[in-house]
Amino acid sequence: MRRFNIAVVGATGAVGEEIFRVLGEMKFPVNNVLPLASIRSAGSEIEFNGETYKVKELTNTVFDENEVDIAFFSAGGSVSAHFAPLAAASGALVIDNTSHFRMQTNVPLVVPECNPEDIKFWKETGIIANPNCSTIQMVQILKPLNDAFDIERVDVSTYQATSGAGKEGMDELVNELQAFFAFKLDEYEPKVFQHTIAMNVIPHIDVFQDNLYTKEEMKMVNETQKILHKKMAVSATCVRVPVLRSHSEAITIKFRKDFELDKVCEILSNAPSLVLCDDPSKNLYPMPIFSSNTNETYVGRIRRDLFDEKILHLWCSADQIRVGAATNAVRIALKWIDKFAE
Repeated sequence: MRRFNIAVVGATGAVGEEIFRVLGEMKFPVNNVLPLASIRSAGSEIEFNGETYKVKELTNTVFDENEVDIAFFSAGGSVSAHFAPLAAASGALVIDNTSHFRMQTNVPLVVPECNPEDIKFWKETGIIANPNCSTIQMVQILKPLNDAFDIERVDVSTYQATSGAGKEGMDELVNELQAFFAFKLDEYEPKVFQHTIAMNVIPHIDVFQDNLYTKEEMKMVNETQKILHKKMAVSATCVRVPVLRSHSEAITIKFRKDFELDKVCEILSNAPSLVLCDDPSKNLYPMPIFSSNTNETYVGRIRRDLFDEKILHLWCSADQIRVGAATNAVRIALKWIDKFAE
């Protein structure tokens, strides 16, 4: 079996580190590993499959100097904008975790459980975009339900963990909690989030747009339509909550067709990468403590609307560093290998 030379840009970041863990867990056919980061992290070390690798500086020539088959990018949009085309020009498949290429018309935006057929368009630029973390877990649920019942509209409220803002976001929550228990929270000046996140929720992720939605909310709208190839109505409210890991979402779905709850549960329980977690009599429903450090999206609190028989409500939770980034990226790579690698 062919083995592949892998580069990870942003190798020392939260998603980069998780990519290495997922590659190992999924027994990805790796030949050689090239960890890349900024000059500040160059020279540090990462471990993969029991071996230690030195992190190299990301430069304009590094992809010409090293043979790379697949390059995972997780170092921010400006880094991807500059270096991803260089990696693709060298012959590597680029799987980009940033938002930079997502809505570019000639770049496929892929969730393998939803639109694996779009991977074939990688040839146009050499780049495949990984969607926003909150979008991924939602469309994994929407796809099989849309196929069955024809979705008309989706309304979603997200409850997003601090790790969505990287290691710095997690550190800020921990530091604020320590300050709280030392009775000094009012003295702590938040640096990552707009307000104190400990003991608080913040209905503000990314910057506000002219339409009064945030950029994060508009990502969910636009990306959902692109992935599902459907101009359905979508509205999102994205909220940061004091949780370290795993995003949760309350989703309301309006269908054009009639549905039965038993059929909904059957569809979701058989859908790839979903775990049905729905037994209110046993207080069983999705929570971050279940979904963290897993590769599945947990779905529960499934119920019909009280006033409209064609509206369904549900709740989901997924590890956004894995499902929403690293795992989805590795699954894209595995699908690409299966269909297109020579």
